[in-house]
Amino acid sequence: MLPVILAYVLVLGCKLVLRGLGLRHLRRHGDRVPPELVGVVDPATLQRMNAYTLEKGRLGTIQLLVTNVFVAAFLFGGVLRFYDDWVAQRASSFVWSGLLFFLGLFLLDTLVNVPFSLLHNFRIEERYGFNRMGAKLWLSDTLKSLAVGGAILSILVPGALFLVQSSPEWWWLAVWGFFLLFSIFLMYVSPYVIEPLFFKLEPLRRAGLEDAIRELVARAGLRASRVFQVDASRRSSHSNAYFTGLGRVKRIVLFDTLVDRLQESEILAVLAHEAGHWKKRHVLQRLLVTELAALLLLYAAYRLLGVSALPQVVGLGSVSFHARLLILGFLASLGLFPLTPLSSAWSRRHEWEADRFATRLTRRPRDLAAALAQLSRDNLANLHPHPLVSRFYDAHPPVVERIRRLRGAAASDGT
Repeated sequence: MLPVILAYVLVLGCKLVLRGLGLRHLRRHGDRVPPELVGVVDPATLQRMNAYTLEKGRLGTIQLLVTNVFVAAFLFGGVLRFYDDWVAQRASSFVWSGLLFFLGLFLLDTLVNVPFSLLHNFRIEERYGFNRMGAKLWLSDTLKSLAVGGAILSILVPGALFLVQSSPEWWWLAVWGFFLLFSIFLMYVSPYVIEPLFFKLEPLRRAGLEDAIRELVARAGLRASRVFQVDASRRSSHSNAYFTGLGRVKRIVLFDTLVDRLQESEILAVLAHEAGHWKKRHVLQRLLVTELAALLLLYAAYRLLGVSALPQVVGLGSVSFHARLLILGFLASLGLFPLTPLSSAWSRRHEWEADRFATRLTRRPRDLAAALAQLSRDNLANLHPHPLVSRFYDAHPPVVERIRRLRGAAASDGT
């Protein structure tokens, strides 16, 4: 047990050090408006951006510590043994005891994080003018999220455990196929079933914008089945836009906050970037790598779950199959943590490729640079991330670097 505790403390220590580096770097170097944002961000706005980042960072650090204390107590403090026995007394069936086991953990995780959600929304987001939710809407969203998550678990867990029980030698392959098919199914139904639970989707209100979007998407070699804007402003003033769907047909969704704040050419530039992800097959690449990793992890689980010494890594003796799965998942999280920078670097590479695609598609790189600058200001983004922390965690390149490259491309092309 001691080596696992030491590895756990080491990973937690690395996370805390990286957080500390990021916050300290911002305090020391965040008082200067980057040249790329001069004229967009003034010193007073920069001060608010830094304060917002620091407050979120402090809350995130506290949340990290609290959740890890709960994890340590659960795994190493005997709570898992008690919980495993409690589940066994209430559900003797292999499948249904597993469902109770994981639904209980899902509920516990939600309850632990509720105070932080409240603080984030009604203290930090409220203080900086982002939150537009009342307590009633927050509670409604939380209950809906619980219901959706519980429903998905109630399909995945019994289905997977049934396959484990039915095919002891090949369950790892069968479960992988089941999860894959269910993921594809969710991609199809989520825009029609899940998203409308949280947002009201409606046609674009700005005249002529949908025609311009369809023309842009057609030039990208894609086809938009529907173009919507959603009432994101009921919850937050943050902005976003995204594509959903599979194959060549896409649904395009714009936050109403984005439509209200950006010029038409800037909106088209943002969507050209998103189209770049699809044309460069970034989504497909991510899906393939994720599924390959899932297959390897499931095979590893098949080989390791029967190891008698597995529960001993958290100081336990005999435990259920479900508890063994939890222990193995915990060990996997420790082992995969060092790979975080690789995943982040791959994602940043995709972002650069999507920026270049948008530049070629619109031939107006300054529009994307202007959109990024305004969105950074409006969302109070961190303009001074620590280079090491950014390389370790960030899925997007620093916005200042993106703007610099886009303006450089515009200057070289004379646009």
